[in-house]
Amino acid sequence: MVCWKIASLCFIISVVSHQVLSKSNTTKENHLPPCRACRNFIEYFKNAVQIVTNKTKDDKQAQFVEITKKLCTEQSDKLCEELMAKYSDKLEEWWIAGKEKHPNVESFICIETFKVCCPDLHYGPDCKPCSGYPNNVCNNNGKCKGSGTRKGNGGCLCDRGYTGEFCDKCSESHYEAYKDDKKLICAECHLSCEGLCTKAGPKGCAKCKPGFIMDKDKGCLDINECAARKRPCTPLQFCVNTEGDYRCLDCDRSCAGCSGDGPDMCIDCATGYEKKDKMCVDSGEQRRQNFVWYSRYLTYLGLCISTCIILNKNIYIAAVIGMCVGVYITVSEQTSSPTQNLEQQLADEIVNALNI
Repeated sequence: MVCWKIASLCFIISVVSHQVLSKSNTTKENHLPPCRACRNFIEYFKNAVQIVTNKTKDDKQAQFVEITKKLCTEQSDKLCEELMAKYSDKLEEWWIAGKEKHPNVESFICIETFKVCCPDLHYGPDCKPCSGYPNNVCNNNGKCKGSGTRKGNGGCLCDRGYTGEFCDKCSESHYEAYKDDKKLICAECHLSCEGLCTKAGPKGCAKCKPGFIMDKDKGCLDINECAARKRPCTPLQFCVNTEGDYRCLDCDRSCAGCSGDGPDMCIDCATGYEKKDKMCVDSGEQRRQNFVWYSRYLTYLGLCISTCIILNKNIYIAAVIGMCVGVYITVSEQTSSPTQNLEQQLADEIVNALNI
């Protein structure tokens, strides 16, 4: 019984959640700005026109009826149906007799007839031109607020790096890279600059960011925190300098203190490791390798002694066994040390034996 109640409660919650989400999505669709809603509807209309005119060659009246049937069926939203009811008479008028006089259906419906939009680079109830219209709106360094709609105040929303009422100045973190009567180009200050700068590079900084120091000849120079007397990192880390900062990275696990990455950069070896050829290696692994090495050569010695014993009994059998032992030793050495040059190793051993 308890399980049934829990299942019923979960079902009710899921249904209510679905209804709330559906209502939320519908509310968003039905509350588009008037201009955006009109332009979206005209796009739907154009898509429906393309589908219908590709399939039928009937008269315009019959085509329009098919278009209206197709339009909101394809989009299936309430806003489309509302706009269809609002715009249908004027759309039909345009479709049947207004194309030649008004070739742009969006302009005819959204701008001229229902006055919910403005031409591009115009704004407000009266569709006033934006500042600098047509070729220098906001000095080509920003966007006109409300452009293309009946909203907005025509002010400039400047691009990054520009400021001023008409985007005709550089912001604090940028400098004038180029300027003439018609054009202004602002470039970003060097990353070492804090605030204002007058030109490119660290020499253009008025003030340096933390992590940099001012040099009268070279401008803002990076401070190498890793070279400071007091280590910025813990004993089990090493320091990596970056522009204006530094990073602390963990030493290799074989190190008890290090100056860089890897077991060859250890200052001291961690417990369980020992120095070999200036590198910290696992001491347990080294002992295992030594044991394998001694075991292998004792095996070789035993095989050779056995061959000598057999030699006293039967020279032919000893010869066969000797060849097999030789092959075994050769293969064993190659597989156990595949990266070593055996000839060079043998030569080194002979030289060491003769103390040359």
